[in-house]
Amino acid sequence: MPVPFEAFIPFGIMTTFFVVTGTGLNVTRYFSNDRKPTRYHLDKWDYQMMERDRRLTGSTRGQSTDPVAPAAFATNSVWYLEKPRSH
Repeated sequence: MPVPFEAFIPFGIMTTFFVVTGTGLNVTRYFSNDRKPTRYHLDKWDYQMMERDRRLTGSTRGQSTDPVAPAAFATNSVWYLEKPRSH
């Protein structure tokens, strides 16, 4: 008759590997998001704002408080075929 606590060793090993893998994934996502929590349930508006933030600051999670965009913002558009308007 087997001893019931013999199953604890493989169960502990499997649990440890799941915990290490999950923690590693969370840490990787945390650092790739500029040390901010992961965003969920993104819609088209969120993706557009993330693209705008990337063009303004160089990071999808960075935000700028300047009231005027830098001069390079006028020409680094995602629409490469459209010429910028001169006002």
